[in-house]
Amino acid sequence: MVQLGTGIGWRPEIAEAVEGMPGIDWVEVVAENVCPGHLPESLVRLRERGVTVVPHGVSLGLGGAERPDEGRLAALAERAETLRSPLVTEHIAFVRAGGPLTASSPIEAGHLLPVPRTRDALDVLCENVRIAQDALPVPLAVENIAALFSWPGEEMTEGQFLYELADRTGVRLLIDVANLHTNHVNRGEDPAEALAGLPLEAIAYVHVAGGFERDGVWHDSHAHPVPEPVLAVLTDLASRVSPPGVLLERDENFPEAAEMERELGAIRRAVAEGAERRGAGAAPVMGVRPEPRQGSLEAARERLALAQTAVLSALVAGTPVPEGFDRVRMGVQGRALAAKRADVVAKVAPELPVILGSGYRAAFLAYAQTQPMTGGYRRDALDFAEHVLAGRPEDASARRALREWWLERSGSRPRSHRPAVRLARATRRVLLRR
Repeated sequence: MVQLGTGIGWRPEIAEAVEGMPGIDWVEVVAENVCPGHLPESLVRLRERGVTVVPHGVSLGLGGAERPDEGRLAALAERAETLRSPLVTEHIAFVRAGGPLTASSPIEAGHLLPVPRTRDALDVLCENVRIAQDALPVPLAVENIAALFSWPGEEMTEGQFLYELADRTGVRLLIDVANLHTNHVNRGEDPAEALAGLPLEAIAYVHVAGGFERDGVWHDSHAHPVPEPVLAVLTDLASRVSPPGVLLERDENFPEAAEMERELGAIRRAVAEGAERRGAGAAPVMGVRPEPRQGSLEAARERLALAQTAVLSALVAGTPVPEGFDRVRMGVQGRALAAKRADVVAKVAPELPVILGSGYRAAFLAYAQTQPMTGGYRRDALDFAEHVLAGRPEDASARRALREWWLERSGSRPRSHRPAVRLARATRRVLLRR
């Protein structure tokens, strides 16, 4: 197992601060946010200093019913090779549904959603992990995610599910202790029981992050300080095993470098306290391996596809919530997905909030209630602009600016602003109306 040490999630907004932080052994980057041919200079400098860089994927959807996309796997492999990484990581989650298995249009969640802890889902996940392992040049580790809702009829605990996954595939585990705390608040699951059921020798590294609680629901925001309950889960984990690496995640609302360094110090102290308990003789209790089940994998894929499509449609397309799900929690998750879409679209297309002003967010959330994402965030930005234009915004100047923005980006190449070309476009539009 690679010994990573203490690290922090690298983000462009804190690149300079990370370079200057003492005691940073490694960093993790969102794989989809880096281009192998144009690495940020900060990452290049860190790598040249001997700092390990690990790519962390967010869009593979290993927990989905479909087989992993070959293009996404190739892109993840390319990033691992370019960054000379000792491993790559992804999530135990589904991020899209629909498609050929359900004879329906594909839809995207834009976020990580929990898979049911059923034998169907486990069989599919194990096969998808094996496909990914075969396509990657380095070992793969997969992360447990936070969940706002539970699936009815689950057949295993989180510890049993992860134990079986690691046992059947040999995959390593990226354990997020903040996500264990999230599931404790939102789903009533004891983090200690989950840790007791894990194959501790499979842990590759650990994530630590902050969040906030609202109306009895914990939101894993990655935008708030790490709370004491999360540090307590980290201490419990470190009392059972020496984690090869521990990493602080922060995705937005970045504090000053000194504050992040204090959080890293608290993480180191939590790990040290756990090590003292481990040295005193605390022995973990291992979970019981569920019995494997025989059956058709293709049939399992089809059943899982139907279930996940029904859930995702309820979350992003306004269809009825499937029977057995908590409607309140599903509503919270649906609103969280819409809010995340609005935030990310504002980042990938920053002109839209400028053009629409204070009305941007309300307009986007209204659009997101019935218009699911079908092709990534850049496609979502274009679809949103088209939706707004179809409603004929009252502000004429905003309408013109939005139309120009949409025309500029919806074609296969940028529009020319030369007078002759503009005249030809205008003439063509007039002729097409006749």
